[in-house]
Amino acid sequence: MLSLEEAEAQLSELDLLSSMFPSEEEFVVTDQLALVELRDFAEQQSTIVPTFKIQFTLIVKLEDGDTANAQHVLSLHCSYPPHYPNVAPEIVVRSSSLVRSQQTQLNSDINDYLKTNSSGDVCILSAVEWVKDNASAYLNPASPTNPQTQAVTSEDNIFTRLWIYSHHIYNKQKRKYILEWSEELGLSGFSMPGKPGIVCVEGIQESCEEFWSRIRKLTWKRILIRHREDIPLSCSFSDVSAVIQDYKKFPPLKEMAFDVHGARGNHMDLGQLYHFLQEKDCADVFPMYFGIEGR
Repeated sequence: MLSLEEAEAQLSELDLLSSMFPSEEEFVVTDQLALVELRDFAEQQSTIVPTFKIQFTLIVKLEDGDTANAQHVLSLHCSYPPHYPNVAPEIVVRSSSLVRSQQTQLNSDINDYLKTNSSGDVCILSAVEWVKDNASAYLNPASPTNPQTQAVTSEDNIFTRLWIYSHHIYNKQKRKYILEWSEELGLSGFSMPGKPGIVCVEGIQESCEEFWSRIRKLTWKRILIRHREDIPLSCSFSDVSAVIQDYKKFPPLKEMAFDVHGARGNHMDLGQLYHFLQEKDCADVFPMYFGIEGR
């Protein structure tokens, strides 16, 4: 169980990161509800121990020494285990400038570094500095004069599944966009309108990110990615469409209704939702959405 001291340390580090990386393009907390829970607990406005892990992304930009005015962009996907900083944080580094073997080695090395250098103190900034100091040893940028590198990079595809939470989804135009954009981008999944609203999309990472970029720009009371899954695909670009079929758990995206009830007809039967997720082998996301085990 997260202690008050650990919660205070996590919140203090997040505030520091926010001041050092003020732009959303540099630093963004994935789950704002988790941040609210942590803040209330750390500031003793609530005695409820946070149930969700803090997850956030930091963007590191490095100059390419071989190409004038070019940059390598690395994203650090970070999460706090319940007892951080008394245990090491979880960090995954991704970059289009890294081929799969280099990315795997980089992530292995940075986590080895964290295990030996996180002894009860916050260490995300140390991890950022480690990446800045060591990334050049792993980078292998593709260029028009290096077709062999391009061929390897083209095979570095990722299958992604995004679990999106919204305070509510009522608006007919938004519901129409969800269906139209998912079809346009070739995504599978489902949408559950009402309160709360849930959207799951799955497909090639680039298409999922484009879907999220469009959806989040609409006007919402609250919308966030509650959970994401990223699975590297070992295949050529031309084979991606066939390979991702093995990873999909849903047909082309459609709206789902689960015994609609409530005074405004805007609530779904969460028990039916849980059984639906069970059938799709996704029941583990239920407590991530609602903080309770399904039944």
